[in-house]
Amino acid sequence: MQTNTVLFIILAALLSVTIVYFQYYFRGKHKGILPIVLSLLRFIGIFGLLLLLINPKFSKVSYTLEKPNLAVLIDNSTSVKAFGERVKEIRSAFDTHPELSNRFDLVFYQFGKSLAPLDSLAFTDVQTNIQKPIATLTDVYARRNTAMVLVSDGNQNIGRAYTFSDKVKTPPIYTITVGDTTTYEDLSIGPINTNKYAFLNNKYPLETYVSYQGPGKVKANVQIKVDGTSVYSEQLNLSKNNNLQSINSLITANNVGVKSINVSVRSLPAERNTINNTRTTSVEVIDEKTTVALVTDLVHPDLGAFKKSIESNEQRQVLLVKPAANVSELEEVDLFILYQPNTAFRNIFEFIEQKRANMLIVTGVHTDFGFLNNIQEDFKIENGYPQQEVFGNLNSGFSKFDISDFDLSDFPPLESDAGPLNLDQAGETLLGTTIKGLDMNSPLLTVFGEDTRKKALLLGEGLWKWRVQSFRNTGDFSNIDAFFGKLIRYLSANATKNRLNVTYNNTYEGSNTAYISATYFDETYVFDPNVQIEISILNRETKAMQEMPMVLKNAYFEADLTNLPPGEYEFTVQVKGEDFKETGLFTISNFDLEKQFVSSNYRKMQELAKNSGGIHSFSSDYEEVIAALISSQAYVPTQKSKENSVSLIDFKILMGFIVLAFALEWFIRKYNGLI
Repeated sequence: MQTNTVLFIILAALLSVTIVYFQYYFRGKHKGILPIVLSLLRFIGIFGLLLLLINPKFSKVSYTLEKPNLAVLIDNSTSVKAFGERVKEIRSAFDTHPELSNRFDLVFYQFGKSLAPLDSLAFTDVQTNIQKPIATLTDVYARRNTAMVLVSDGNQNIGRAYTFSDKVKTPPIYTITVGDTTTYEDLSIGPINTNKYAFLNNKYPLETYVSYQGPGKVKANVQIKVDGTSVYSEQLNLSKNNNLQSINSLITANNVGVKSINVSVRSLPAERNTINNTRTTSVEVIDEKTTVALVTDLVHPDLGAFKKSIESNEQRQVLLVKPAANVSELEEVDLFILYQPNTAFRNIFEFIEQKRANMLIVTGVHTDFGFLNNIQEDFKIENGYPQQEVFGNLNSGFSKFDISDFDLSDFPPLESDAGPLNLDQAGETLLGTTIKGLDMNSPLLTVFGEDTRKKALLLGEGLWKWRVQSFRNTGDFSNIDAFFGKLIRYLSANATKNRLNVTYNNTYEGSNTAYISATYFDETYVFDPNVQIEISILNRETKAMQEMPMVLKNAYFEADLTNLPPGEYEFTVQVKGEDFKETGLFTISNFDLEKQFVSSNYRKMQELAKNSGGIHSFSSDYEEVIAALISSQAYVPTQKSKENSVSLIDFKILMGFIVLAFALEWFIRKYNGLI
């Protein structure tokens, strides 16, 4: 208790005695026990009130001994399973070492894909992320003196690079490398990047890479097979300094169906790990031919330009149709291009509206704008303007599809006599209009409509000139053909609203990534979490059938297929009690990320220890790490003091005494007639 507080208490006692003296003894008339009792009660009441005002406190100091933390991270992945007994021996040595226990608070963790408290080491994790547990524990122990011990083979196959360490934030990491440290020659195939779907008779890209580990120079023979048929081969020259080369190929989709793609590199004579010499994926080839009806009663070079550009993709066919054609012949048309419509187009417009088909309207100097304004309600074009040259300018903010590759440089103007456009619904400008160098803030080419029905409007003729200029600029028609190809693809693709939607991959690299998800919507297209969705899976080779319910997650249902062995499977997803179901095929390849490495990566483990301020050792010399931890002066127990300021009095009890003292004094005075 502080000196000034004691002084205040003494003064409070003196003041209380003085007040009592003047009230009961100065010129007092009463003698005997009564004044003594009353003066004592008055003293208790006044002194208690003064104590409440002073509120005396005293400090209590407690001392604790805080030991530094030692977090031991042990790799639980399949790549260290062959050295499991050695890893368990290291774990036991840390756990039972008496000096470590006295010096540190030991905490053990296991990790593979994620971090978890160490229970029992089974070495079953099929993915390894070393960076994530280090970052997690760095945050957890940010306010404590901490050291980490990492026991691993150093091979990471997911996550960010773990060798970089921020010395300010990351505690020292002592690394112990387990596994074979001998470097063997090894060739491996990297991940395969390709499309999920491809159109029949089109070419689809395939990208991957071949990496080499070893001291010499080798020739790597790479081969790509589709359904067992070789479609590409190449010989690569690799060495210690040139240890990675990419493979880029265009493969023709010759027939419909799910195509199994195998990329392999011939193994070296002394190569120990040949599992990573092969990688597989799949592509589904779809026969989805798009039929485009080009409707006009004019003879114009634009018609040939449209036909050539659209049919540059073999999946698209253009039909030249007169406006008076029998509409029953147009039932299979996917997209209508109405070129400079006039009154003869009335039946075509009515048929398109009845069918709710997608369309592109192209206007020019022969367009009947009065008819066009009356036949539809999407837009109005002011009439009576003179024929003039209009240039197109690309809208870089267009978001419906990618137009970044389209180049309008030196393109000639189009001819148009259309006035300002008034669009009655939401649209997005693809090309703006420039007249005599002035941006008119009006679209030349715009798209509009709903997801299930798309429309576009082009206000100008003379597109054949653009195709000619594209050839002059680049030596081919790819620039303009690709642009119109993307426009036609966008306009011909309807977003149908299915109440049951299933998402899956054609190929899963190992069962650890095999998940199928589904969403189901009620009649108002609101997600319905109350239904039961079941999935049945058939192994096409063994004919084994599995049925299971799909589990509800946040806003979708999911089936976990990680227990399935490698093979080809058919599946059916069905809503219980409803007629909605979806089917599909997928393949689980015999692929294990952990088997892609033949040696431990002790160099990265050394680099991590060096960057963080720790030391590195091999599993045969792990005692060096224990000795370094024990001898380090950076990890000693710290004595910490904690001072608690405790109030000397209890407010409620003292208030009770004060009230009781004043009440008894008043009652006694009243009883004896002193009031």
